[in-house]
Amino acid sequence: MTRIAVITKSFAPDFELCVALNRSVLENAPDTVQHHIIVPRPDLKLFGRLASARTHIRCDADLLPPTFVRLPFSNITVNLRRPFPPVRGWIQQQVIKLAAVAASADDVVLIADSDVEFVRRFTAEMFVRDGKVRFFCKPNQVDKRLPRHMTWHRVARALLALPPAEPPYPDYISSLVAWDPMIVRRMLARVAATTGRPWPTAIAGQIDFSECVLYGVFVDGVSGASANSFASDDPLCLLYWEPAPLNLDGAAHFIRGIRPTDIAAMISSKSRTPLGVREAAFAALRAAHNTGHRSHEPVEDH
Repeated sequence: MTRIAVITKSFAPDFELCVALNRSVLENAPDTVQHHIIVPRPDLKLFGRLASARTHIRCDADLLPPTFVRLPFSNITVNLRRPFPPVRGWIQQQVIKLAAVAASADDVVLIADSDVEFVRRFTAEMFVRDGKVRFFCKPNQVDKRLPRHMTWHRVARALLALPPAEPPYPDYISSLVAWDPMIVRRMLARVAATTGRPWPTAIAGQIDFSECVLYGVFVDGVSGASANSFASDDPLCLLYWEPAPLNLDGAAHFIRGIRPTDIAAMISSKSRTPLGVREAAFAALRAAHNTGHRSHEPVEDH
């Protein structure tokens, strides 16, 4: 049997979103799937309300090396192995996710952000074919129109000691991705070997970085056919990335985009979409699936 887990990095401001995500995991995943929610130490009590036989609340500090020290009376973390520059919060979150996946004994780990909800049942077999884990990759998507994405590709190739490549690059980023923990362990070992530093130090010392791009570049550029034979450009997730909040009409339009292959949906937390609108949108998506057809009715407010 394929072992699968869901990992989410969250914190107190996203608690209500994570509650909905966790509920959707328990409702739509096989009973053997565990949900690991990783949060800062001050948030352990709040998220502890979600703990159950299938939901595990973990402290993010336990996944960081002891050389990562938070300065008193601040939100600044420094790595004593390389104190400058300080570890950026967003990059620290990525180090934590990488460490969590690398430590997993599962065959597949789904990385799901707090603002994702599963809206249909899924199985491990959706993410494994002939022993290979599904690999999200959209070819020829990244060029000079996406300068930050291009930086992430250059950083990934440098960390992996790969020669520069010319754009356009593939896009490996989504709010729901499947990773093979064995591949992650090999990837991090290569980063350590090529940089001559422990991998958390090598990654945390970057000014900008994407863990999804590092994984994608490693799979395509190092592992090759042994890892990317089950590549797909389908994110399996209906996505709303825009910064503007959705209202009820906008949410109704959004959910009409659901496709038969989508098992989840994401409304970016950065959009500051009101919780009631989110709840109405996801309720409509679940209802559309339960009735076996796509819903075109307006979303009702709660």
